[in-house]
Amino acid sequence: MNKIAFFPGTFDPPTLGHINVIERSAAMFDKLYVVVAHNINKSCLFTPEERVEMMRESVRHLDNVIVESYTGLSVDYAKERGCSVMIRGVRSEHDFSYEFEIAMTNKLLYPSLEVIFLPTDQNYIILRSSQIKEMVAFGANISKMVPEPVLKYLEEKYPNKSK
Repeated sequence: MNKIAFFPGTFDPPTLGHINVIERSAAMFDKLYVVVAHNINKSCLFTPEERVEMMRESVRHLDNVIVESYTGLSVDYAKERGCSVMIRGVRSEHDFSYEFEIAMTNKLLYPSLEVIFLPTDQNYIILRSSQIKEMVAFGANISKMVPEPVLKYLEEKYPNKSK
């Protein structure tokens, strides 16, 4: 059976926690779409095109991963691409509670879609994109928190700040 999954997120910017979830998910599925979402409730530092490019560069080593951008509901994307599974990364009980509510809503909209909650590895449990942006703005060394390609983009946004 050809199982296709997708992992939606804002990825502003992608972190090593995101890459961890993507690598582990890619090992479980024939094809994994990483979907850079346009979240109308979030103000992003990077454009959708920049986020797609950062993610593509960060997952280039994974042959079965396709990175795309999407505006609209995740379940609509899943239907369009024939995805049977949605991956959601969780770091904590709070993340799980939030993601669980969204998963139940998505089940109402697309009953055959399964949702897998994948806890991030312990090394990345504290990483949040919003926190990384704040740290780099103040000159913190974030090189162990984001993939190498992301550092380049952060350096462009915050010249002389990231290390």
